[in-house]
Amino acid sequence: MKNQDAALLFGLGMAIWIAGTFYYAAHGAHFLETAGARFWINFFLPPIVSAAMCVALLRWRHIAPAQWASAMLLLAIPGMVGEAIVLSHLATFMPRLQSASAGRYGAFLFATYTFVLAVAEVVTLRATA
Repeated sequence: MKNQDAALLFGLGMAIWIAGTFYYAAHGAHFLETAGARFWINFFLPPIVSAAMCVALLRWRHIAPAQWASAMLLLAIPGMVGEAIVLSHLATFMPRLQSASAGRYGAFLFATYTFVLAVAEVVTLRATA
């Protein structure tokens, strides 16, 4: 992977995290503070959409499948670090969410990052096997 691609992926990861954080700050209560099927649909759908978006970015940049794990980390790390800050100051960054929603938001983030990174790891392992 070229240095330019690494920098671009890191920057895109930062931009995606910022956009997602603003989105969930404005609309997160509709997804996280509900029950039943609506909550679970909103819990499982974003990780799938996020993974598809990240895969599209890696294909767009023609990143070799053997490098997908490291490339996906470049996309994910800005958000993982940023979300640690957001979760530790939820009332400041997401005032519309109840403090009790921090656990649900954290679980949602964990599921999303886990799924996205697992997809990349599977592709990388298959490419290097």
